[in-house]
Amino acid sequence: MKNTPKTYEDFLYQKTQLSGEFGFTPTFMPDFLFPFQRALLEWAINKGRSAIFADCGLGKTAMQLAWCQNVVEKTNGNVLILTPLAVGPQTVKEARKFGMSAERSRDGSVAGKITVTNYEKLHLFNPLDFAGVACDESSIIKHATGATQKEVTRFMSKLPYRSLWTATAAPNDFTELGTSSEALGNLNNSEMLTRFFKQMDQKTTDQYEKKIGNLEKQANHFGKISFRVSQAINGWRLKGHAHDHFWRWVCSWARACRKPSDLGFSDSGYDLPSLIEREHIVKPTTPPDGMLFTMPAFGLAEERDERRRTLKERCQLSADLVAHDKPAVVWCHMNNEGDMLEKIIPNSVQVKGGMEDDEKEAAYEAFASQEKRVLIIKPKIGAWGLNWQFCNHVVTFASHSYEQYYQAIRRCWRFGQKQPVTVDIIASEGEQRVRDNMTRKAAQADKMFEELVKHMSNSIKMERKTKSISAALPSWI
Repeated sequence: MKNTPKTYEDFLYQKTQLSGEFGFTPTFMPDFLFPFQRALLEWAINKGRSAIFADCGLGKTAMQLAWCQNVVEKTNGNVLILTPLAVGPQTVKEARKFGMSAERSRDGSVAGKITVTNYEKLHLFNPLDFAGVACDESSIIKHATGATQKEVTRFMSKLPYRSLWTATAAPNDFTELGTSSEALGNLNNSEMLTRFFKQMDQKTTDQYEKKIGNLEKQANHFGKISFRVSQAINGWRLKGHAHDHFWRWVCSWARACRKPSDLGFSDSGYDLPSLIEREHIVKPTTPPDGMLFTMPAFGLAEERDERRRTLKERCQLSADLVAHDKPAVVWCHMNNEGDMLEKIIPNSVQVKGGMEDDEKEAAYEAFASQEKRVLIIKPKIGAWGLNWQFCNHVVTFASHSYEQYYQAIRRCWRFGQKQPVTVDIIASEGEQRVRDNMTRKAAQADKMFEELVKHMSNSIKMERKTKSISAALPSWI
C-alpha cells in the first residue's frame, strides 16, 4: 500500500498531517545570499517540496534560481521554472547576474539545465524531461477550480522536487493554502477543509458574521475580529480546536516572511520608504438617469454601470495626476479605460490582453528603459513579479481584489526603492462599497500573515529544540 508506515512512530507522524521530508542536504549555497535567504533556501532544499511566501523585494528570484541549481547538481537532471509572461526575461537576466545559466523556451523543448517558460506554455512540456519545477508567483494557482491550477498540479505531481514562490499567499481566505498544499503533494483543498474546517449553511454563516459584526462594534479589536470573519468565507469555518493544528500543518511545508526579522535575522538594509496613499472621489455633474443623486452601487452589474458612467471623468483625473516628467504606472480594469488613457496621456504605452507575447514584452521594455514614461496596464495582466523601483508613482482605479491592489503597488513599493511611493486611488461616488471592501480585506490579509509568521516562528523553535535534543542523545538510544 502507498505510504504505508513502517514503524509506529511513522504511523503517529502521518496522523499529524505534517508534510514529510523529500529533499537533500544542499550542494550549492551561493555567497551573494543574505543570511535569512540562506536559511530559507536550506530549509526548502531539505524539504524538497515546499512553498516560500516572501514579500516583494526579499530576493525570491535569487533563492529560486539557487534552489534549481541544487536540484540540477543533485540529480544531473533538468529543472523548469514557470513564470508570468513578462517575468521570464527578467529571470534569465537575474540568473546571468548571479553567475547561473537559465534559458527560455516557448515550444516545449528543454533549453538547458534550467529552463524558463511562462504558465501559458506549460502544456507543451513533458514532465518526464525534468527532475524539478519551481513556480514563480505561484498565487496564480490559487483557484481550486481553475484550469491553470489543475494543469500545474498535474504536471508537478510527476516530479520529485517541487517549490512554490509568491509574496501573497492566501490574501484573505484559505483557498490558496489548500491549492498550494495539493500542488506540493500534501492534502488537497477538499481534504484540508474536511480535516480542519467545519461547513456551515448560508443561514449559519450569516448568523456567524452578524455575531462577529456586533462584537466589532462593542470592542476595539478590529484586526482580531476581522480575522475570525475571514474564517467563515464560502461557508467553511476553522474548527476551534483545530486552530493551532492547522497552522502547524501549514508551517510543515511553508515558510513566510515580510521582513528578515520574521525569521530571527536583522532588518538592516530592508527598510521600505514611506507609502503615501491618496483617495480621490469622482463626482459627475449629473446623477444617474432617474436619480436625484448618486447612490452606492450594489452588485457587479451596478458597479460596471457606474464605471462606464464615470469613465471620462476617472480617466481625465488619472491623466492630470500623471502630468509630470517622472515615470508612472496607471492600473485600469476595463479595455475602454485603457484605450482612453493611452489616447489622452502623452508618451504612454498600453499592455492589453489582445497583444501578442512579443508586443507585450516590447511594451514592458519600452517602459523599463524609459522610452515610454507611463505604462497603462490591467493588474491581472502585469501585476506579478516585475521590478520597477525606478518608478514611485502609481495610479489605480478602485477594485474588490486585494491581491491585485497589493501586487500592483508592490511593483514599485518594494525593497530597493529609494524614494517615497505615492499611490492615487480613484473611485466614483457610487463605489464607496468597493473601497470599504478593500479596507476590510487588507485587515484580514495582515492578520492572516501575522498568524502564519507567528506559528512559523514557533515551528522553527520546535525544530531547533528537537535537533538539539537529538544531537545530545547517546548513539545507543
